Amino acid sequence: FRSHEASGRYLEVVADAKLVFTWSWRSAPESESFVTVALRPDGDGTLLTLTHAQFLDEETRDQHAEGWTSTLDGLERYLA
Repeated sequence: FRSHEASGRYLEVVADAKLVFTWSWRSAPESESFVTVALRPDGDGTLLTLTHAQFLDEETRDQHAEGWTSTLDGLERYLA
C-alpha cells in the first residue's frame, strides 16, 4: 500500500450528479490539474464517469490514468 498526498479546491458541487475540483500533489503544488466526477442513474446502480485533465505532459497523464483505474477498480470490488 502506497500513500500519496494531494490537495485541491472544489469548483462545482451538484448533489447526486457532479463534482469538479482541482488536483495537485503536495510535493508539486504548481502542477494543478482538474478532475470531474459525474454520476448518473444506470438501472439499479449508478454510472460514474471520471475525467482528469490539463496535465503538464503525457507521462503524468498516463500515470494518473493508471492510478485512477486501480482506485476505481478497488472501489468497484469494495462495493460489490
